[in-house]
Amino acid sequence: MPLPLVVVIGPDDARTRSVTERYELLARQHGGSVEVRWIDSGLSDDDVIGQARDAIAVIPAGPRAVTTGLALRLPNLRLIQTTSAGTDYLDKTALGESGVLVANNGGGNSVAVSEHAIALMISVYRKIDLQLSSIREGTWMAGVTGEPEEFHNLVDKTVGIVGLGRIGSRVARRLRGWECEVIYSDVVQISEEVERETRARRVDLDELLSTSDLITLHVPLDRSTHHMISTRELELMKPTAILINACRGPVVDEAALIKALDSGQIFGAGLDVLEEEPTPTDNPLLTMENVVVTPHLASLAQESGIRSTDFAMANVSRLARGEELESIVHPV
Repeated sequence: MPLPLVVVIGPDDARTRSVTERYELLARQHGGSVEVRWIDSGLSDDDVIGQARDAIAVIPAGPRAVTTGLALRLPNLRLIQTTSAGTDYLDKTALGESGVLVANNGGGNSVAVSEHAIALMISVYRKIDLQLSSIREGTWMAGVTGEPEEFHNLVDKTVGIVGLGRIGSRVARRLRGWECEVIYSDVVQISEEVERETRARRVDLDELLSTSDLITLHVPLDRSTHHMISTRELELMKPTAILINACRGPVVDEAALIKALDSGQIFGAGLDVLEEEPTPTDNPLLTMENVVVTPHLASLAQESGIRSTDFAMANVSRLARGEELESIVHPV
């Protein structure tokens, strides 16, 4: 009797072939419960569907490698298992109505993203991007302001974490070593154990915004979080505050943020994500001296890939064995 089929859908390149080989190895390590097959995402939808018709699970190998429309045409599909934290590109309501669940990477990239968020805090406080560009341009420090009030330490600062989940809690744990006061806001109940481990104190969102020196966002993108930081929220923030966004660009109203930064309403921002990606070259955020932008690579680390692919194969193996799945993302 053939094993349940799991398909990896991604481009025909060395990276996808390598990750497919890893999934095949992991499938054996997780009990040999499934057959793994790679399908070229460059094929037409009809051709992909023809090859994936028997699949009980698909694993996208690359951005947008699987669409909601394609998934809904697979008659035996029960799970879309992503290796990313974000699943906002999938219509989980429509999929759920057809009996298809969506799961994310189970925190596989949480270490990398938490480290990157703190790196953004330091980069904005110490103007690391300006220091590096000045050196590379051969001007030593000529392009960097020497005003001491423009540079700050993390020590004794209040950091507000919006979303104390897998990533946010890791940010909090790391900030203990930076001698920061950590507060957080979340729409879900966080366990007392996590609060003890992180030493984070729960407050409501408005208090967090008005009292934090640095605010870092770690929430999923859905209807409830789209533009959750906009004009009203930015007006609550201190003029010395920094906003860090390493989750999803549309969580922040970019036009309102540009206005707040340009007027000095807030001190600065560190952004790994933007509303439009790749962002237009004339986006004012790219040239503001109080803003550090990185190209949505906070999760990029060899260790993230290892943890995320291992979790993905473990989860689809659970599906094949009829066991309870982990990290299911429900529609909001």
